[in-house]
Amino acid sequence: MTGEIRVATDIGGTFTDLVALCDGRVSAIKSHTVADDFAQGVFNTLEKGDIASADIGFFVHGSTIVINALTQRKGVKTGLITTRGFRDVLEIARGNTPDLFNTYYRKPKPCIPRYLRREVSERTDYRGRIITQPCETELVAALDFFEQEAVEALAVCFLHSYANPENEQLALTLIKRQWPAVTVIASHQVCREWREYERANTTALAAYVLPPADAYLNGLEQGLQEKGMGNSPFIMQSNGGIASVNSVRANPVSMVESGPAAGVLGALAYSKLIGEHNVLTLDIGGTTAKCSLIHNGMARITTDYRIEKTRKNAGYPIKTPVIDIVEIGSGGGSIAWLDDAGCLHVGPRSAGSSPGPVAYGLGGREPTITDANLLTGRINPERLVGGEIKTRLDSVRAAFATLSEQIKVAPGVEPIAAAQGVLQLANANMINALKLVSLNRGHDPRDFSLVAFGGGGALHAVALAEELSIPKVIIPPYAAVFSAWGMLMIDLRRDYINTAIVPFRATAEPEIEKRFADLEQEAEREFGAQGIPRAAIYHQRYLDARYVGQEHTVKLNLCDEALSIASLTEDFHNAHEKEYTFRLDNPVEVVNFHLASFARVEKTRLEPLSRAASPSPASALSGCREVVYADGNVLAARIYERERLAPGMEISGPAIIEEAASAAVVHEGNRVAVDDYGGLHIHLVDS
Repeated sequence: MTGEIRVATDIGGTFTDLVALCDGRVSAIKSHTVADDFAQGVFNTLEKGDIASADIGFFVHGSTIVINALTQRKGVKTGLITTRGFRDVLEIARGNTPDLFNTYYRKPKPCIPRYLRREVSERTDYRGRIITQPCETELVAALDFFEQEAVEALAVCFLHSYANPENEQLALTLIKRQWPAVTVIASHQVCREWREYERANTTALAAYVLPPADAYLNGLEQGLQEKGMGNSPFIMQSNGGIASVNSVRANPVSMVESGPAAGVLGALAYSKLIGEHNVLTLDIGGTTAKCSLIHNGMARITTDYRIEKTRKNAGYPIKTPVIDIVEIGSGGGSIAWLDDAGCLHVGPRSAGSSPGPVAYGLGGREPTITDANLLTGRINPERLVGGEIKTRLDSVRAAFATLSEQIKVAPGVEPIAAAQGVLQLANANMINALKLVSLNRGHDPRDFSLVAFGGGGALHAVALAEELSIPKVIIPPYAAVFSAWGMLMIDLRRDYINTAIVPFRATAEPEIEKRFADLEQEAEREFGAQGIPRAAIYHQRYLDARYVGQEHTVKLNLCDEALSIASLTEDFHNAHEKEYTFRLDNPVEVVNFHLASFARVEKTRLEPLSRAASPSPASALSGCREVVYADGNVLAARIYERERLAPGMEISGPAIIEEAASAAVVHEGNRVAVDDYGGLHIHLVDS
């Protein structure tokens, strides 16, 4: 490549993806994730793409380092310093259960054991007034204890510090003076919302992963600089924006869902380009499937995020802004297995990048979703991972033969029938995930298009759309590396969320305006410290509101027009009814002020492609093979090369449209049109 290059990399559980833009050309590279050295996986993709680090002018990176450190318990020994009387907040947690009669439910084990939680005398009231400053003697004694226990990181979470962080700031100053070597983070640095348990847990988890995240970011930054890159990289955050390395170092949990968020924002950017404003997103990678919803051209943001949540466990809350995504363990590497009762399951266990699916021939013995797609003819054995892997189809057939023998309830099941059953079960799990972000949020899937990406998205999308009566499936360009592409289409972003109870009344308009103005000044000051000019900064205002007497809130998006309590109240009633199916005559109050502040970065616009001289897709036809479809029918499907399809061409199913690291399954009767940017619009039979 020549000229300055813009690069985005996305590390998944199975593959590391890279997209490079230079002189209007796009290069997409996919390589196996290096599980014990993620940064090396990034360097491998650069080498594979023959990209010189010295030529990179802009680099953005999304990683699973934080979520992996949390779920695999690879953080450091962490201590908690909190207000006297609140040592057991992490132990008490919440009493709400998934359902009333769930006898299997257990509270999550505290993320910091009780002996590593220490109290100090201090107090701030709920209005933010300082009643008692932290007791220095008690704080020093706690630090001495933690040092003796070889604690590596400290979390500081004081009561009501969301309203006034002064006491936490005093404690931080003393800790850094008394024990400079320890890593420390306070709750006001990561969360300015109320809810004592959630805020304490967020701070504790941030401290737990801060040292490994810092070491990883340092290694990535230094490695790129040693290879000649002159600029510091940007990091993808869970809120749908990018940030500097230093910003992410200060709050590592902000990147807990960085990769999946990029995919949703990529879908948002692409859907705006083609005039689609209501879309469901489906991102199927090697380990998980992720679903989200874009309504009226906007993605939903939430701070009610949890990790490790199951039917038996409430999981661990993390109060950080996250694109609202439902994630399930149904990726290409998800393993099919039988429980003790002989029931078939798919995922959440994954073969990952090592040993990978059986077809890789690297030691995997348990069949996966990728293996099932191979055996049913949906994936071309000659093009697995772009043709880089010599497919072991005999091993795949043997693995499913073993699985079929183990299914006692249906003796004599053929391997292909077993593979079909695995795909049907995986699809059922994905359908439930799509329902969670649509029907459960008050949205009818029939009013949306389904944008599918990731290595496996196009393989399953049409079957899922048919089940939910979604009229159209869209497979965007660069689908296999779409999350990485999405990172190049978004701006810098910071979120500021402050809790303050303000009743909805006309006299509140000046107070609401002032609170947002103060947050905007803070944002502009912090962006300015990074050398970002005021002209590049823009803001989006949100309010979290509720009926007086309620516990939880709904988020309102404040438009650019003048603030009006009357219109805000009506917007709240409508939003509440959409989410909870009812409205009340009760008075309404603000709970949280949420400001999303952005700084524009240069983007490379996706340019329209030349339209086909002839509408006939015959030039893209490469052959024909038998494919087992979702309904069990075996049909002769025409095989098309996606890179040869041009705008204006149309094809009909049954067909398979293949590209380097993905394939789109087109059912019988489906009509496919190619848009101006190379995207595939698959219209279902009844649409």
